Amino acid sequence: MQKLQNAFKVRLGMLRSIAAYYWKPFNLRRLKSFYRQFMTKGDLCFDIGAHIGNRTNAWHHLGATVVAVEPQDRCLKYMRRKFKGKDNIIILDKGVGAEKGVLTMNISLVTPTVSTFADDQWQEIIDKDTSFKVKWEETKEVEITTLDAMIKEYGLPRFCKIDVENYEVEVLKGLSVPLPAVSIEYYPKTLDQAMECIDLLEGLGTYEYNWSTGETQAFEVDNWITAEDLKAVFRAYDTNGKFGDFYARLIQ
Repeated sequence: MQKLQNAFKVRLGMLRSIAAYYWKPFNLRRLKSFYRQFMTKGDLCFDIGAHIGNRTNAWHHLGATVVAVEPQDRCLKYMRRKFKGKDNIIILDKGVGAEKGVLTMNISLVTPTVSTFADDQWQEIIDKDTSFKVKWEETKEVEITTLDAMIKEYGLPRFCKIDVENYEVEVLKGLSVPLPAVSIEYYPKTLDQAMECIDLLEGLGTYEYNWSTGETQAFEVDNWITAEDLKAVFRAYDTNGKFGDFYARLIQ
């Protein structure tokens, strides 16, 4: 019975993700329009926390070469089928962290988007902030690489997306060179993590910043702002507000 229940949860979870990221009308057009400011044909991009690859898909359509990192087996299966024969898409069954090794990933079957390497505190926050009970029913031992190791193997990406469910700080700790452009997911209840990410980026170079809420891919301000200005935004942010992504472009 438990196997049948888990199989149903897996199908439901994947269907939810596919509907959210691939079935929205004009979603691909919107993603392409937004991300073309960060990349052109032939550029290398890293998709860290690719899930089922909707960003990878948009970047592929823009002509970029994409290294997509995702350790969840069902997501990997979906991406390998979807991107079969696409020579400019490399899919890695790994996680990314501060150093190489092995970590345990906690996997939610119904909501695979919140599967995470982060600690129990993060899981409690997610559980309290959702209208349904989130459970992490499975675990997987995952090989961990670093951004530095990926850059050594594939080259410096023109753009890097990091969306790893409150593990973004650890990902940036494995980076020792500035990235030309990067996006990092933030969550209202853990904005201290977002501000630590800003500090880590500023330790590598000087950046300008912007941010978007939810899945809008629309900047909140017309002009890019400084690190301190974005940290001020986050300090005043409504902790019951929407999640989003902040973007950083290297100045020097």
